[in-house]
Amino acid sequence: MNLTVFGATGGIGRELVRQALASGHRVTAVVRDPARLTVTGTGLEVVRADLTDPEVIRPALSGRNAVLSGLGPRGRGDAGVAARLTRTVLAAMEAEAVRRLVVVSAAPVGPEPDDGLLDRSMRGLVSTILKPVYDDLREMEAELSRSGTDWTSVRPPRLQDKPLTGTYRTVVGGFPRKGRFIARADVAHAMLAMIEDAGTVKQGVGVAY
Repeated sequence: MNLTVFGATGGIGRELVRQALASGHRVTAVVRDPARLTVTGTGLEVVRADLTDPEVIRPALSGRNAVLSGLGPRGRGDAGVAARLTRTVLAAMEAEAVRRLVVVSAAPVGPEPDDGLLDRSMRGLVSTILKPVYDDLREMEAELSRSGTDWTSVRPPRLQDKPLTGTYRTVVGGFPRKGRFIARADVAHAMLAMIEDAGTVKQGVGVAY
């Protein structure tokens, strides 16, 4: 497939590019600073853009089969970036008639799991530190819902920098019981697997160990 990846210099974005190339896909990585993208390989095209204008990124979307986004705030100071940049991506996708979009969000944006572990482990952080971040991601998901794209929002809990395991669990419209952690590499793996999964279209999907 021909894929476009936004946020390709982030932890999940780099994994999306690396794993997609390893699987034989052609990848267009859209980044603000190409020097920060350490992934290389046959089939990779790097496009420099700051995502302020949909017209600028349209060439990076033309003829693509799907778009993957690792865009999101790194902390409170970046709150608002996910919704704002995703609006630009959605406008460019509509102009180029590209429909499939898989984005990364966060577990607290979705429903609480029945076991309550996620609620107990993250409630304090959400209320005192990360509420602006999750509000941004909720607005991003609202933008997705208002769009005409075939979107999927992947919602991981706490992220780890560990190797790919492939042993994660996914729940469409919910969250895995007792799931509290997942590696960025496994989030990327799940996102790539969902591109052709019709059951995840227009759904939030919880992913965790």
